[in-house]
Amino acid sequence: MKRLAGLSALALVISSTSGCGWLWGDEGYFRDRGNDYLEAQQTAPMQLPPDVKTDKRLDPLLPIPRNVAEDNARADFEVPRPLPLQVAAEASDFTLQKSGVSRWVLAQRPPAEVWPVAHQFFEDNNFRIAEDRPQTGEFTTTWQRFDELSGGIGERLKGASSSGDSEVRVRVRIEPGVQRNTSEIYVVSAERSAGSTANTEFTERSVNAGLDSVLVDQMLAGMSRDAEKGGSVSLLAARDFDAPTRVALNEDGSGNPVLSVGADLDRAWSSVGRALERGDWRVEDINRSLGLYYINLAEKAEPTAKPGFFSRVFGSAPSKEEVEARAERYQVRLSQVGDSVQVTIEKNINTVAPADVARRVLSVIQDNLG
Repeated sequence: MKRLAGLSALALVISSTSGCGWLWGDEGYFRDRGNDYLEAQQTAPMQLPPDVKTDKRLDPLLPIPRNVAEDNARADFEVPRPLPLQVAAEASDFTLQKSGVSRWVLAQRPPAEVWPVAHQFFEDNNFRIAEDRPQTGEFTTTWQRFDELSGGIGERLKGASSSGDSEVRVRVRIEPGVQRNTSEIYVVSAERSAGSTANTEFTERSVNAGLDSVLVDQMLAGMSRDAEKGGSVSLLAARDFDAPTRVALNEDGSGNPVLSVGADLDRAWSSVGRALERGDWRVEDINRSLGLYYINLAEKAEPTAKPGFFSRVFGSAPSKEEVEARAERYQVRLSQVGDSVQVTIEKNINTVAPADVARRVLSVIQDNLG
């Protein structure tokens, strides 16, 4: 019945467009009005009554141009193509972001491409890398005096330091941005007196705002210059960034399938979300605070394009009632347990999913991780 109604509507549209001059002809309702302005007649300017006093001039809102060659032309006029816009300079892939005293760099590139550029900047300025952790997107430098660094950045850091006679070390963290294929680069420094053996720990937030600002500004300039020369991609970062170190599909005490992911909750949330996007089902909603992904196994992933006119007319797109009737909705829950994250499948908050369904979904997630 639905397809028959679609065909009837299409036949009605086609029949109404043939032989109906009152609709489409020169005098029709839907006629081309593109040249109507050529029939417009010029009238005398508006005049105010002599007893009305006003200091405001009455200027025409749509004055007739004075460089019109002939005002009696009646031929069709073809509008020339607009000239292409002249772009003075392309926007940089790296921009400075600020929030209060915090400053970081936003990169229009995925972390795998940002990692080698950021790494190279610190090496070029004589920072010695102490530890690389591409799985978490971090690297740190050793304790160094300002005069051990390259002249430009060393002098600037010394000027921003609370004491010129001190040592500094840096932690760089690269995180996936809010938008796809973007990254955020954060820099936190630690400072101690020269010659001290105190192991000053990094803080989550900057306590050396002056030093960190200089580092971010210099890093932004350096990375922008390096990007213009053509960047490289870190295959190690591409493979291992936010990928868990270990993944195992087991069962809990009640025999329910559980996927154990060796990562903190933030990294696991990111990697499981990416694995779900690669699955052959639809992610209908998320709740980050509860650690929940809501999926519908009966529907394919969201289409990238809307159905066309004929697809809608012939009824190929399912109705809301049909989608609800065949829905197979489940919850993918992430829970921090010790040093790992457990991923489980639920029908709702009070009911676990059938074991075969849970194992099928978790197996796909496991295959798509990393």
